[in-house]
Amino acid sequence: MHIDIIAVIPELMEGPFGYSIIKRAKEKGKVHINIIPLRQYGLGNYKKIDDQSYGVDAGMVLMCEPLANCIQELQSKRVYDEVVYLCPDGEKYTQQEANRLSLTKNLLIICGHYKGIDQR
Repeated sequence: MHIDIIAVIPELMEGPFGYSIIKRAKEKGKVHINIIPLRQYGLGNYKKIDDQSYGVDAGMVLMCEPLANCIQELQSKRVYDEVVYLCPDGEKYTQQEANRLSLTKNLLIICGHYKGIDQR
């Protein structure tokens, strides 16, 4: 299984994947996990990836351009069975969903670090 994870702060992901079941799966070659820093695809000199939300909502949202550029580049190299966007407003992650995703060969996960993705 190959898992690509797009993350705003990739350093937060390194710790959990270096221990326990995931560590053993990586050592046995059962899973390959690649963490992609979204800021590589940011805009401008400061590699901006976020913006204020449109309207009255408070908080920051991910800009769609850096995220779209990252996804397009990854999809040009690999065909994903599933693309999963993690956010608190999404569907509940259940054991059935975990079982279904465990059967995929290529998985792309987008970490929802902000309030959401800009929908303008």
